[in-house]
Amino acid sequence: MAALPQISEAEYEVMKVVWKYAPINTNEITEKLLKTTVWSPKTIQTLIKRLVTKGALSYEKQGRIFVYTPLVLEREYVGQESRSFLKRFYGGDITAMLSAYIENDGLSDTELEQLRTLLSVKKDK
Repeated sequence: MAALPQISEAEYEVMKVVWKYAPINTNEITEKLLKTTVWSPKTIQTLIKRLVTKGALSYEKQGRIFVYTPLVLEREYVGQESRSFLKRFYGGDITAMLSAYIENDGLSDTELEQLRTLLSVKKDK
């Protein structure tokens, strides 16, 4: 699999909007992000341009409006970042990560039950 572009935390916020609403134009992206961030419209436009340059977004000009679509699938990007996090902080050992969460009361009883269910389903396959 080809390496996906490196996306900053701010750029990731833009990507979440695009993934959810694509195709989406600049004004719509800006409107949605102004509700959840303190960024200026200019900052949002800069983030969009960076994502286009990095190859994470493509655009089509429709008259005077730019309409964006993702070139990176959300599940692929989240998967890459999850693997990177696991490798960086836990040496790639998911058992070590889960142990750390369990030992520090980082998982609720509901989350533990969901994990048991997932593992049971995986084991049965």
